[in-house]
Amino acid sequence: MNWNRISARQIGLLLVATVFLELAAFAQGVIVPRPCERPEHRCPPPSIWPEIPRTLKVKSIRFTTKITEQVAVTHVEQVFENNTAYTLEGVYFFPLPDNVSITEFAMWDGERRLVGEVRSREEARQIYNQIVRSQRDPALLEYAGKNLFQASVFPIAPRSDKKIELTYSQVLSNESGMVAYKYPLGTGWRAYGQVPRRPVPLPGPQPRQAPVEEQEQIDPRSDASFSTNISGQIEIHSRLPIKGVYSPSHQLEVKRDGEQVARASFETRASSAQSDFQLFYTLSNEDFGVSLLTYREPGKDGYFLLLVSPKAELKKGEVVAKDVLFVLDTSGSMASAGKMDKAKAALRFGVEQLDARDRFNIISFAGEEHLLHEGMKLANKEAKALALEFIEKMRATGGTNINDAMLAGLKQLQRSERPQIVVLITDGQPTVGETKAQRIMGNVKESNSVRARVFTFGVGYDVNTVLLDGLANDNRGSVEYIEPNEDIEIKVSNFFAKINHPVLSDLKLDFAGVSTAQVYPRILPDLFHGSQLVLVGRYQSARGEPRVTLTGNVNGRERRFNYDDLAFSEQATGQDFLPHLWAMRRVGHLLDQIKLNGEAKELRDEIVELGTRYGIVTPYTSYLVQEPGTRLIGGNATPRQMRKSPERPAPEARDALSAVAGQEAVVLSKDKERLRQAEQVKTQPTVVANSGRRRVADKTFTLKEGIWQDDEFSAERQLPVVRLKFASDEYFDLISKEPKLAEYFALGERVIVVWNGKVLRVEE
Repeated sequence: MNWNRISARQIGLLLVATVFLELAAFAQGVIVPRPCERPEHRCPPPSIWPEIPRTLKVKSIRFTTKITEQVAVTHVEQVFENNTAYTLEGVYFFPLPDNVSITEFAMWDGERRLVGEVRSREEARQIYNQIVRSQRDPALLEYAGKNLFQASVFPIAPRSDKKIELTYSQVLSNESGMVAYKYPLGTGWRAYGQVPRRPVPLPGPQPRQAPVEEQEQIDPRSDASFSTNISGQIEIHSRLPIKGVYSPSHQLEVKRDGEQVARASFETRASSAQSDFQLFYTLSNEDFGVSLLTYREPGKDGYFLLLVSPKAELKKGEVVAKDVLFVLDTSGSMASAGKMDKAKAALRFGVEQLDARDRFNIISFAGEEHLLHEGMKLANKEAKALALEFIEKMRATGGTNINDAMLAGLKQLQRSERPQIVVLITDGQPTVGETKAQRIMGNVKESNSVRARVFTFGVGYDVNTVLLDGLANDNRGSVEYIEPNEDIEIKVSNFFAKINHPVLSDLKLDFAGVSTAQVYPRILPDLFHGSQLVLVGRYQSARGEPRVTLTGNVNGRERRFNYDDLAFSEQATGQDFLPHLWAMRRVGHLLDQIKLNGEAKELRDEIVELGTRYGIVTPYTSYLVQEPGTRLIGGNATPRQMRKSPERPAPEARDALSAVAGQEAVVLSKDKERLRQAEQVKTQPTVVANSGRRRVADKTFTLKEGIWQDDEFSAERQLPVVRLKFASDEYFDLISKEPKLAEYFALGERVIVVWNGKVLRVEE
């Protein structure tokens, strides 16, 4: 059958009423079965056709990309599953990024590698638009506005997998030293979650679709069979030194091979919506590369992300010598579950990793404290040997006197140009000496005249989260909680490995020529070799030529770096993840204030507004949590689930927010810290059963009287109105000019969107 010669009516029949409706959340390339007229094969008869899947399930997606001097070659392998008893024929669609060239397409028939039948982009677009018109299904718009690649696929053997391979190349842009790469993982997922399962249409006039609010809502998270393996590998080669490698969408493992080669990879098993994979890397000859991403909507303050990355190769003198004080709880409770042995192993690792130029000391404490020696000693072989002996002799017994141990430890530190670090590991609450958290926090802050950074580790659930959070926040450090099912040794050892090589301490950033606000983290951490600083904030209009100045200490000497080529854009850019990332950090900061200082109405209201708008699940937006055992924030289990109104938290939420110790208090503090330090935008469920709200990209919509209305829309706002008929020529023309609109229009046949100072009204 010639796919290009069939009629619109045949398209409606052959592609089944919902061509793309069951795209798995991550199935950016899709195979749509169509009736095959090949007598020599066991094709499904017409009577069976209604039972054929509307799209084939995606079992795995694997892509490998090699970027050489900004030329990216991407090889994609997708494996689809035909779980029927029939040989199928299908059409494969893939949304291509801009300005790419297809260099190879192939499919596998058993052990044979076959070249597929390929259509031009123009033909693919024509077929696609006709499908949308004939089906009148807005969900199909997931692929509208994209550069479509289309190929015929045959045969797809019964009870078998079909592997598709695609290779394409593209030239990546370099904006002020920042190179961006994107792979389309997210396309198509909304179609599965928002549309009903409809019967196959028969020839002749079709019944009108049910209104959106009457349609069945499907949540792919509830079906484990939709889980798909996704992996990506990206190799970067450049003549200029590669500084930072950053992804706002996925957690990467990055390996460096000198200054000119970097390899990044990720792997996940996904059963929910995936965002497109995005990667940015910085090219710079500077010792510290600084790059900027911005996003700004017309008439509003902008959002920015500043990435500060040290060079990959450092000479001995470029690593800053540091002072480290280890404070270990040896109270009786540490004897349970092997906690003491693992904590001692982690402490041994920390000592052994010290550089010979570093200085250190150890304090063990229970009811009273015990010092390794007076003052800070150089970490030479003799000192390390004594430390390992001291650690070996530690025994778990007695109460917990955190106050006196911290004060005794701080006395060992003297004012110095070195970074000074205090690491506190405890599994309990203060039971001896001063026991009130606020007083202990005040005493430590007052005694910390050397401005040491305090890093706290809480082991188990019987810890005072207010105290550990406060000690870290007040003293420019961070807090980490280790739950009973987690390994103390691994967690603490990873931390020691991370902080082992500081390269710039006491960082300060000055933004000249641009007004910034609500920048997170509020207190800049020291910069360590192999790490990078991700700074997120808001900005107003730039005045003149903006200049960013980075200041810090290297071995007691202040160094200053000026960056004049960073542009704070006056217009919206493609980095629409920035408002969401900023909102996550802002919510984490607000929750932290409530945890430490108590609830205030203005803090609660802002959390509700941001949580609702960006789909961030918090104790105040708990109506978004659906599945039993879902955490307060994020995707792990807690004992209780909150289902009360978003305006007022459930009693359980108030308990968690005010709780000092216990599982819920630890869970809340851990998830709060994840938000405060967020570097990736976590995609929350945007499809909620029987819900009248949808989160689409950077906007939130509410269903009112059968119309999906942008939350920014107000009937009182005097904005020009543009009316569009669904699936009209003007409708498709606008989508081709503004591809972003396809994501919003995919909500339904009646949509109101505020866009570029206008109100777009899509009507039936």
